[in-house]
Amino acid sequence: MERQVLTGPTIRPLGHRERIDWHDHAVHQLIHPLHGVLRVSTGRGSWVVPPNRGVWIPATVPHAHQADGPTEMRSLIFEEPIFDEPAVLVVGPLLREVIRTLSDDHDLPADLRHHLEQVALHEVRRATTLPLRLPAPADPRLVKLCELLADDPADQRSLRELGREVGAAERTLSRLFRAETGLTFPQWRAQLRLHHALRLLAAGHPVTRVAVDCGFRSPSAFIEAFRALFGTTPGRYRGA
Repeated sequence: MERQVLTGPTIRPLGHRERIDWHDHAVHQLIHPLHGVLRVSTGRGSWVVPPNRGVWIPATVPHAHQADGPTEMRSLIFEEPIFDEPAVLVVGPLLREVIRTLSDDHDLPADLRHHLEQVALHEVRRATTLPLRLPAPADPRLVKLCELLADDPADQRSLRELGREVGAAERTLSRLFRAETGLTFPQWRAQLRLHHALRLLAAGHPVTRVAVDCGFRSPSAFIEAFRALFGTTPGRYRGA
């Protein structure tokens, strides 16, 4: 794994499905897609990050990125450990403009740059964090099962049916899901579907189409599940 040296704000254009492989940094990093959608992965799970969100990556935490659609990834660095774990944050208009200004203009006067960095620090400290992590298992049978469902979140097969494909009994898989993700299999699958829904919503797909593509029995069931996890409706989330 590569250690990438960061000395200040960065801009990185990414093409659709372009990936930045596993690496870490000696400093804390806030990653924000000014345009497009990022999937950010760590050893503990993955996050979907649309343009109204950012993800905090603590120093020395290995991570990787992949773009969904053409994406412009921006980042700021921080010496202060604001969050102990990776976290998705709401990026409001002020923080968004500060990120844009700091990363666009490397010739800012030193006093103005320092002031904007303090504004960014203040905004990150007060930002709302969101429960967007999809826990990642380690057992090879669970990894294979999760890959099957990630390829087709609308797959309706039961855990017993999926177990026959990955070579493990339903009871074994059920126990492993609880032990390795902290969730039951139905809870994990629902989280996966909502995780996938965030990407589709960020890409502009209508709510009814997202509900079908993510395997929900109806748009109303999708809206109810989305509201229960994220505290808002899919339509309001997309417009936030």
